[in-house]
Amino acid sequence: MTLSIYGQQLNSRLLIGSALYPSPEVMQQAILASGSQVVTLSLKRQNPLAQSGEKFWRYIVESVEKNQGFLLPNTAGCQSAKEAITLAKMSRELFKTDWIKLEVIGDDYNLQPDPIELLIATEQLLADGFKVLPYCTDDLVICQRLYQLGCQVIMPWASPIGTGKGLMNPYNLASIRHRLPDATLILDAGIGKPSDACIAMEMGFDGVLLNSAIALADNPVLMAKAFACAISAGESAYIAGTMHERQTAHASTPTLDSPFWHNPEHNQ
Repeated sequence: MTLSIYGQQLNSRLLIGSALYPSPEVMQQAILASGSQVVTLSLKRQNPLAQSGEKFWRYIVESVEKNQGFLLPNTAGCQSAKEAITLAKMSRELFKTDWIKLEVIGDDYNLQPDPIELLIATEQLLADGFKVLPYCTDDLVICQRLYQLGCQVIMPWASPIGTGKGLMNPYNLASIRHRLPDATLILDAGIGKPSDACIAMEMGFDGVLLNSAIALADNPVLMAKAFACAISAGESAYIAGTMHERQTAHASTPTLDSPFWHNPEHNQ
């Protein structure tokens, strides 16, 4: 199964960030090991035109080309719709793509997205021809509004970015998946372990975007491989269909003297 982002089919459901790695070399090795075909970067924090960013930029481009992938500029660090729109337009000119991961931060403490400014920026960027991938909280109504505006891809967080806390509100995330069955949902931010990514895929999410969990691992390259395997396992589990939870134990090899409540007919 492939991941569709605004009609572009991708073989990998893992999207990966390009910050915080020990070195550009390790970053490139991790991206290649992950098999990810979408690499995010921020013009505000990682300017490829700066002399210090030239080597970093070269490694990103090489990694994307080797994986036959795409760049996904983001508006990380922006705190208003106006600022995010300006940066998105600059990124489109520089990176030659109309894809934009839209981030508008409303609180500096937990880096929670500002839903009001996010909706304003989303509407204007869509009208300007951008393919917007909005980063938001796990608020069902905000996700619904973004989808109604025309976002084919929506990126709710698992937990605050960089915390590694995993899926803090599984019920909220499951509700978003249930209520937006036709949207491409990519879980973004707060992922700490490969098991977190696997759980998201088991829930029916279409993909996972992460950065810190790989970049800050003791061995980023090996962790990138682990996340790729976890996402693949979660996707397979979702397609296969997991068993339903039961209130009572059920022996896998029933015997003639099993209690009556273990009888399948009793539990129907």
